Amino acid sequence: MTRRHPHVVHLAEVAVVDDPHGTFAPRERYLAEAAGGRQLGCSHVVLAPGCKAYPFHYHCANEEAIYVLAGTGIARIGDQRIEIRAGDYLAFPVGQATAHQTINTGSVPLEYLCLSTQHATEVVGYPDSGKLGASHYEVNADNSLRAVVRERFFERDAVDYWEDEPDS
Repeated sequence: MTRRHPHVVHLAEVAVVDDPHGTFAPRERYLAEAAGGRQLGCSHVVLAPGCKAYPFHYHCANEEAIYVLAGTGIARIGDQRIEIRAGDYLAFPVGQATAHQTINTGSVPLEYLCLSTQHATEVVGYPDSGKLGASHYEVNADNSLRAVVRERFFERDAVDYWEDEPDS
């Protein structure tokens, strides 16, 4: 299929990314990346019945939003569980209070668009497992992204700022 323009992409032109881990099984198409987007991300996500998109998490830099296209499910937002359905728009501003997770509790696929800002440096918290993730991406000469830092740690392993520093 011939692309009409470098910044115009049809859903059928974007490869599905499928990397299941137990009940975490989102099928995604990275639309913004395929269309050359840099500051606003957009993914098309399909969750099979009984599946979750990602672990319960919050962002410290990037704001996310979801627009539900089809199906039903549950959105965990903070300490609440909210029923969601086609036509719902969910906003997840940065911060612990809006930790979130999407779960398909229906009998048909849950389909939605996930949009987000694309700050190069991000910290993500995972309240259920007590982890923190830190990442930083840079743009290569060919306009692709390269992870410079992409690490996850358990919060319990935190150390003092001066620990093991020479001359401290």
